[in-house]
Amino acid sequence: MRSIKLLLHSAAASLFLAAALAQASQVSGTVTNKTTGKPAAGDSVVLLDVQAGMAEVAHATTDASGHYTINIPGSNPYLIRVNHQGAGYFIAAPQGGAPGDIPVFDVAAKVEGVFIEADVLEFEADNGQLKVTERFFVHNTSNPPKTEWSPHTFEIVLPPEAVIVGTAAQRPTGLPTAVKLDPVGAKGHYSFNFPIQPDEGDKDTLFQLEYTLPYSDGKFTLHTQVTLPTQSVGILLPKSMTFQAASGSVFQSVPEDPNVQTYVARNAVPGKTLEYTVSGTGSIPRQTGQGDNSGQSDATTSQPGGGIGEPINTPDPLSKYKWWILGALALLLAAAAAFLLRKPAGAATAAPAAAGGAGAPAAAPLYSSPAAKNSALLTALKEELFALESEKLSGAIKPEEYAEVKAALETVLKRALNRK
Repeated sequence: MRSIKLLLHSAAASLFLAAALAQASQVSGTVTNKTTGKPAAGDSVVLLDVQAGMAEVAHATTDASGHYTINIPGSNPYLIRVNHQGAGYFIAAPQGGAPGDIPVFDVAAKVEGVFIEADVLEFEADNGQLKVTERFFVHNTSNPPKTEWSPHTFEIVLPPEAVIVGTAAQRPTGLPTAVKLDPVGAKGHYSFNFPIQPDEGDKDTLFQLEYTLPYSDGKFTLHTQVTLPTQSVGILLPKSMTFQAASGSVFQSVPEDPNVQTYVARNAVPGKTLEYTVSGTGSIPRQTGQGDNSGQSDATTSQPGGGIGEPINTPDPLSKYKWWILGALALLLAAAAAFLLRKPAGAATAAPAAAGGAGAPAAAPLYSSPAAKNSALLTALKEELFALESEKLSGAIKPEEYAEVKAALETVLKRALNRK
């Protein structure tokens, strides 16, 4: 009997080992320094297991040609991170032998060509509390392209009374990732320790935060300051609230959307205060349905706020962002999980990336085969799990919500893996 048990255990172990070996694979790729146009030699390459809390499971180093090969131990979702001059660059580990090529950039604490295209503040008020969602769309047009990164990469100034609820940042070609704000200097001064990579086409770097302000008397006066040259500072309010600019603060009303008030101040100068008062209560109307023309600024489409049309007289510098802004991308990823779960079986699924300057999520592409559809779904799931784990590590998501969202994503992931 003992011999039979040993034989069964041995057979089971052999089968497990065979299955593990069958799932194991390698990814090879080239890391290219796009600042110099040359291979990035000597950079560390790390394989991260998304389902294991971003644990480092394999390591490699690029050779003189920028080439690396790294072992992938199983079929879990993995990410590949390259560290170049202190900044990290990520891709989802490719499937099916696809190359894992990764572009990187040289790093500097300050880079010429970094500016804010739009600082957009969205106000809502209820129950004695003023809620503010602020988004910075930051361009890096450096030439040659370089990443701006330091412990205090992007500094911001908030009202001293602000209570921060959540923060996130997004690379030009990535998904939102929860990050922490570091206090610097006087009260209300903070910085994001997050790289500002060069733009990818019209996609830039996004910084987003939510905070609350005391509002017991139903009004609040703000003194908004920017820390970089800023093309536009935009204020969005529901129709039920009131906006009053102080003397010397030049805001123009942009009467474009019938459901939202928009005020814009152009060419804000670092250190110069824009003073204004908001009062009243209300919430910005939101519409979650998306028509076939998702991402188009067309008044006939099913867009948040009833559709954003082209301005008649005064050009609206925020129009390229409004669909995304009013769509209210959550800092957490429960909505992404729901999006993945409600897709019909076999439907084409693309990575649900927020518009880092692009204006809206991209429409789902047409795939040439079921395998291509499944590969796109796997990529989206890996990136969503990566963002979720990042939020867990930074403390930006509650344990119960983390467990719920992860379970939903893993359910879809298992179905996708079973179809491979």
